[in-house]
Parts: sequence; structure tokens; C-alpha cells
Amino acid sequence: MQVTETLTEGLKRGFTVVIPGSDLSEKREKRLAELSKTMQMPGFRPGKVPLSMVRKRFGDAVAAEILEASVNDATDQMLSERSLRPAVSPKVEVVNPGTDADLEFKVEMEILPEVALPDLKALNLVRPTAPVTDAEIDEAMTKFAEQRAAFEPVEETRAAATGDVLSVDFLGKLDGTPFEGGAAQDADVEIGGSGFIPGFAEQIEGMSPGEEKVITVTFPAEYHAANLAGKEVTFDIKAKALKRKVVPTLDDAFAEANGFENLADFREFFKTRLDQARSSASRMKVKRALLDELAKQADFPVPETLVAAEFAEIWRQVEAERANGRLDAEDAAKDEETLRSEYRAIADRRVRLGLLVAEIGRANNVQVTEPDLRRAMINEMQQFPGQEKMIIDFYQKNPRAMDRLRGPIFEDKVVDHALELATVTDQEVSTEVLFADDED
Repeated sequence: MQVTETLTEGLKRGFTVVIPGSDLSEKREKRLAELSKTMQMPGFRPGKVPLSMVRKRFGDAVAAEILEASVNDATDQMLSERSLRPAVSPKVEVVNPGTDADLEFKVEMEILPEVALPDLKALNLVRPTAPVTDAEIDEAMTKFAEQRAAFEPVEETRAAATGDVLSVDFLGKLDGTPFEGGAAQDADVEIGGSGFIPGFAEQIEGMSPGEEKVITVTFPAEYHAANLAGKEVTFDIKAKALKRKVVPTLDDAFAEANGFENLADFREFFKTRLDQARSSASRMKVKRALLDELAKQADFPVPETLVAAEFAEIWRQVEAERANGRLDAEDAAKDEETLRSEYRAIADRRVRLGLLVAEIGRANNVQVTEPDLRRAMINEMQQFPGQEKMIIDFYQKNPRAMDRLRGPIFEDKVVDHALELATVTDQEVSTEVLFADDED
């Protein structure tokens, strides 16, 4: 095999590879001989079919098979001998298939850059924390109880107050004409609730059963019905029945009715759940801080093919959000060139971080195990109850889909490794700060 380097430009590499035609001819004859030993053909005993007949029937297929195998093997050998790691699959172009002469083909690729490993022990990171307070546990338990409140009919005649549910008939009118979907009978409206148009529940507060009233409200500008969005309408209201909310008492009996041994067990459940949510938020914050520090050290050239692919995926999402009217207001105000430039920079950062994280993992033998993947599948199945078999079948039929699970697991393992080596200082912050969204 003869290899000639034709391109060395940044991370781009190009080669011309020539394999003697005699090597291919020998491989083709050997493969045809193997087939002749197993072939069955009328008029001949098994394994006794003449080689000339085998060549006539399967010559072209064998030639194609040998060509593909020779190109793949030669490419792999060339990459191994030169210690090259392609960023994506190399582009191969066959110049001469080697049927009657030498096989000649070209290989072009972008290689992965040399990535200098950062000194993880030199990193100083702050991990925000927000310990759970007794008051927050009490609040969570109270909300749970309120969600299981019962509504009892109010026997006496009195005005509806916050927390009550008033059953009403209503008829909505736009410019004095009833509009579609604007009428209902015996509709339960929680006073102080948020299930109706802003201003609706507020204006029927104080009504008593049997009372009638006309109220005026304005639909939100983003209301789904275009003919009503931002429009002022009226509703003819007739109050019919009143119910009051009865929140269960937080005691052992309530805890037992909801699957807990006692109130203390019930309280511990909420404390654990709040702790888990905060631990997760705390980890996300320190992980982001870690990645920000690593990004500062990711000073190496990156393969354009990887950046282009990452940008294409990001831009596809941007265009989908724009088409559905969900594009961020700040982004919507920017011109196309600015928006593309900013997201291109994001794609570049993601690729750099991805390569650096991968190199840290490779250097430290970070592995994603089968138990890791099984746990990830179980977590996914828990999010889609009733579809467990479909999810298992999907991954069994699509092995490459496992990469979607493997990638985040690998990244988290590398992050864990880095945090063990770095100096991490806990800093207590407010709950609002802990759960505040970071800028993407």
C-alpha cells in the first residue's frame, strides 16, 4: 500500500492511497474459491461447481465486496499508522476501482485537535446551597393538603369569598353579540383562582346564589382565539350555588390516608423531596461554573465540520421557535446576521467544551457501563408510564439511539471526576438565587 499526503491545512488532511491490483486480484480469487466450496447448482455436486461459473455469476458482487473491504481496511491502517483521529467519518473517493489496474482512492478528513488537559486541582469553584427550612416544609405540606381539599355546599346565604367556589351560568358577548365558546352552565369558578380570564373571578367575588351581574373583562393579547385576543367583552353572570373549601387537618390520620406511617414520616418525605430538588439545582450551578472555567482553557482549533453540524442543529431549533411564534423577544429583535453570529459562537463553545470533556474522560478512563445505561433507560421509562415496552423495543432496534443516553452520562461522570479534584467552596444563598435561570 502506498500513501501520499496531499493536504495539510490546519486540521484538514488529504491522502491518496494506492493498493496494487495484484493484491485485489488475489483477494477476489480467494473469495470466489470460498464460494465455490459451498455453492449448490443443478448438475453439480455441492462444492464441485467450476470456478469459471462461480466467477460468471458472482464476479461483480465479489469485486464490489473486495473493493469496499480493501478501502476500509487501508483507511483504518493509514489512520492507525499516523495516529490520526478523524472528527467525522473520512470522505472517500475512488479514483480507480482496481479492476484491471491498481486501486487508487482519495481520503479527505478533518482530524481532532491536540487538546491540552487542564489542571483540575487548580480550579476554585463556588457551589451555591440553600438549606431547607422548617417553614418551607410546612408550606409544602400545606399546599399538598390544599390540593386535596373538599368542597362542601354552603347552606346559608352569603357572599362568595376568596377560597370559595361559586357555580355560575355565564354568557360572553363581543360588541353585544354572543361569541363561540363564551357560554356555560353550572361552571365552578374558584374565587381567587387563576383558571379563568384575568378579572373574571375577581369580579364575581361577593356575589350570592341567585344574584345576576354583568362584568367586563379583556382577553390577554396572546389568547389562542385570534378574534378575541386583546378584546374587551362582557359576561352575563348568574350565581347559582356556593361551596366552601375544607382543607384536611395535617395529622397522623391524613398522613396515613396518603400512604405514610404517620405525620413525622409525611414530613420527612417533603424534606427529602425539597433537599433533592435543591441538591440538583446546586449541582447544576457548580457544573455550569466548572464548564465556564474549562471553556476559558479550551484554546485550540476546532473541526469546522463539527461546528457546522452543531450550528445547524441549534439553528433548526431557532427557526422552529420562530415559525411557532415562540422566539425569545430579545432574539426576535435582532437581524439575521447578528443572530446567526451569536448562535455560531454558541456552537463553537459547545464543540470546544465537548472535545475538552471527552479528552478529560479519555485520559482518566471514564467509562459508561451497562448498568449506567440500564438506569438511564429506567429513568426514561418512569417519565412515560405505560410505554415501557415501546421504549425498550426502540433501543433494542436502534443501537445508535443509546448514544443519546450515553453522552449525558459520560459528561456527568467527567464532571464528578473534575469536582472531586477541584477546590469547591459551598456558599449559602437564597432559594430565589439558587433556582434562578442562568443565561444559556
